[in-house]
Amino acid sequence: LESSLLAQPWASVRFGECAFIAKACFRDTGYVLLISDLSSVWHERADTQAVAQRSKELNKRLTAHASSFLQRLGSLVCPLLAGRPDAATAFSCHHAPGRLSVRVKSELSGLPFYWDFHCSSAPVEMVSQHLVRPLMRMSLALHSQLQELMALLLQKDAEIDDYRESGAALSRDRLRTEPFQEETFLQNFMAKVRCKAY
Repeated sequence: LESSLLAQPWASVRFGECAFIAKACFRDTGYVLLISDLSSVWHERADTQAVAQRSKELNKRLTAHASSFLQRLGSLVCPLLAGRPDAATAFSCHHAPGRLSVRVKSELSGLPFYWDFHCSSAPVEMVSQHLVRPLMRMSLALHSQLQELMALLLQKDAEIDDYRESGAALSRDRLRTEPFQEETFLQNFMAKVRCKAY
């Protein structure tokens, strides 16, 4: 479950009025769920025994094997993460210190189906593995790409200058561009990033 969860992308979701990013993995042996509001990170891991026990408490009229409940949970949560929520399924959440509960209301075999995800604060290593390290790798990759693009723009400007010095002229004046100013570009870029952060 852990390695499968690591391969899952983060998705934007709403539980009631609250916005989060989340990822999940469901198997016949259990599930693991990871949720963050970018201030805190919560997770829950449940095996078949925990699923069977909780399903008895929440769905007294339903009798099924734990794997059936796991398949149903996967069929409700995975479409939500893929941006295709089921209109007949309602999600809500409740915050408590160090905890996040997500309630699901749906149907199974024509009967009401309820589920509560009981998430606790994720350990530091899990937060680092699923959030911090991927963000740092992406940030470094984007910075490297930005450096390459700026170098390419400066090279293109030098190429254009060489054409001009050789007597070449634009046939359409609207295609004329100003020389790329690296320092000005970076200042404007950082200003935009700071504005979006607030």
